[in-house]
Amino acid sequence: MSQRSVSKVNIVLKTDDSQFFKCELKRHLSPKTVGQITRALPLYGNAHFLGNSAVYFETSIESGIERSRNMFKKGDIAFLPVGKMICFFYSDTKVGKTLTPIGRIIGNIEKLSNIKSGSELHFYLETGA
Repeated sequence: MSQRSVSKVNIVLKTDDSQFFKCELKRHLSPKTVGQITRALPLYGNAHFLGNSAVYFETSIESGIERSRNMFKKGDIAFLPVGKMICFFYSDTKVGKTLTPIGRIIGNIEKLSNIKSGSELHFYLETGA
C-alpha cells in the first residue's frame, strides 16, 4: 500500500538539535492553504513562541484565511496568514487571531515546548526511507 494519500501529506518537522516530529497536513481542513504549503516544501525558519501554547516559524507563503478558527487543541497545526506563520500547538488554547487549521502533529507533542527560541526548524516531506 502506498504511503501517499490524496487527503493527507506526511511531513517531518526537524529542529537544529535533531529532534523530529511527524506531522500530517490534511487537505480537507484547508485545501488551498495545504496545497500552497506542500508545493513550497521544504520550508525553513527560526522558532518563535506564541504565548505558552505554540511554537511557530515564518514562511513566504501567501494565502488568505480558510475555514478559520481561534480554538486549537494540543497537536494541531495551523497557518496564520497575517504573519505567514506555521504554528504548532503543544497545549489547548484560544488565540486572539483567527488561523487556518492545516493538520496534526503525530507523537512527541510535549517536546515542542523544549525547542529553544531562535532554533532553526526544517519542515519537509517525509520520504518513508
